[in-house]
This record gives sequence, C-alpha cells and structure tokens, in this order.
Amino acid sequence: MFSNLPPITKALIIANGLAYLLQMLLGNETFAAFMLWPIGDTGFDAYAPEQSFLPWQLLTYGFLHGGFAHLAFNMLALLMFGAPLEYTWGNRRFLTYYLVCVAGAGVCQLLVGSWTVAQGGNAYPTIGASGGVFGLLLAYGMLFPNQRVMLLIPPIPMKARTLVIVFGVLELVLGFGGWQPGVAHFAHLGGMLFGWLLIRYWRGQPPFGKGGPRRPRIVR
Repeated sequence: MFSNLPPITKALIIANGLAYLLQMLLGNETFAAFMLWPIGDTGFDAYAPEQSFLPWQLLTYGFLHGGFAHLAFNMLALLMFGAPLEYTWGNRRFLTYYLVCVAGAGVCQLLVGSWTVAQGGNAYPTIGASGGVFGLLLAYGMLFPNQRVMLLIPPIPMKARTLVIVFGVLELVLGFGGWQPGVAHFAHLGGMLFGWLLIRYWRGQPPFGKGGPRRPRIVR
C-alpha cells in the first residue's frame, strides 16, 4: 500500500519518520530551535536563542513529534486523508495546502502561547503535524462530505462531514475548557481555519470575492 501512495503524501510521511528517528538518536534538545516557541515579553532571547521564536519554526515544528504514538496517529491520518486529496488536487496544490495549514496552525498557536506567556504563564514549545492533519480532515470533509469513514476509538462509522463537525466542536470545547493541557487545540483549529480559507480562495468565494482562481472540476 505504501508503494502506491502519491509522491507528496509519501514524502511527508518519510520526512516525519526520519525527523522522529533523529530526535530519538540526538535528543529533543538538539531540535529546540526547530520547535515552535511563543514570543515572550522581551521577544528574542539572546541568552537562550534555541528557546526563542524564529520564523522557520512555523513550518519545522510540524515535522517533530513528542512520541511514537503521536507520530503514528498523525501519519495514519495523513495517509487516510492526504492520499485522496493529492489524487484529486495534484501534487503542487496538495503540498501548498498542507504547508499553509501547518503554518496557519502555527500562527494560531503562536498567538495563544504568546498571550499565555504575557499573562505570566510558562513558555512551552509546540511540535507535531496535527495542525496540518486537521486541515486535511477539513478538506476531506468538504470535498467528500458523504464518504463513510471509521473512527479508531471508538470504532464508529460516520460521514466525513459529520466527523469534521464533531472534531471541530470537540477541539473548541477542549481548547476553551482547558481540560486537556499539553495539547495544542488552538493549533488544530488554526489548521482547519486556514485550510477552509484557502479552499474558499481557490473557489473564489467570500471573503475573497470572485477574484481567486477557480477550478471547479478539482476543488468541489
């Protein structure tokens, strides 16, 4: 099955896997400068540059993971939702969409994390491909709303559109309720938001008016 994956989906899975192996071999501290750090009150910290926000972190954080289970669930979702989207959109558009979702999720998490630090909270880095994966989930639900998908836990079949709504509401509740600390719920929501905005731009729909490129046979 892996050999039949489209090239960008396969490359993303391999890149995430290799990055995780390097984390295991070299230690997470080696990759601190590639994790997404919030902006503190003083901005860039010259005494701890590896624990300061740097622009490239908006993409690189999405290739690092906190454990094998974290990596496995994200890569399974990337395989499930990324492959059909890449076959539908093509390689370039799919890669653009995924990276926009990763960066958009990073922007939202950066805002939330920086606000937390400004309120006196601790500065923690964010890692993981979940923001991009949630963007893929949203796109799958928009392009294939009636496609049946099966949850792993619990194993309940439902339409893709329903799955997107359930996960979106759940992330909102958990994010504002603070019931699952250590999980970047607003990054997940950010990936969905930026993915939704990009699809609407491609479709030439508000808030972008009719100026965006339209490809009705691809972006349904």
